[in-house]
Amino acid sequence: VSEQLEQMTPELRAFIQEWKSKPGNLIMVLHQVQQKYGYIPRNIAIETAELLDVPLAKIYGVVTFYNFFKLQKAGKYIIQVCLGTACYLRGGDDIIKEFERQLGIGVNGTTPDGLFSVEAVRCIGCCGLAPAVVVNGEVHGKVVTGDVTRILNIYRERG
Repeated sequence: VSEQLEQMTPELRAFIQEWKSKPGNLIMVLHQVQQKYGYIPRNIAIETAELLDVPLAKIYGVVTFYNFFKLQKAGKYIIQVCLGTACYLRGGDDIIKEFERQLGIGVNGTTPDGLFSVEAVRCIGCCGLAPAVVVNGEVHGKVVTGDVTRILNIYRERG
């Protein structure tokens, strides 16, 4: 799957110029980039490094340190498996491993067809439904590993 290069918008370029001289600007700028594209595209990271006059390695250091930032575009359906205490104790870790196995991707990965991404998240406030999985805001509660195929099929049918 060839990825189309994103173009930096004039608004983003102006935002970067506005923040260029401010201390702690890099995280603010990267948040703005991710808000615009949903992830940090490589060519935008390169252009950001040039505009801020910082090494590209510094940008990637920040992006890889904070798990909020993503280096690849998320799938159409973002599967968030809760690993908060209640969900973890009731098998959340096994559920995330089953999603990874069935989709052939790791946590924070996206399937080659761009349909699914898998994320591990902390408490989502559904402890009574533990273990819980959220797909694009839709909560699935009391999930067991045997439910993973059914959950995936719901979203595959939607396309």
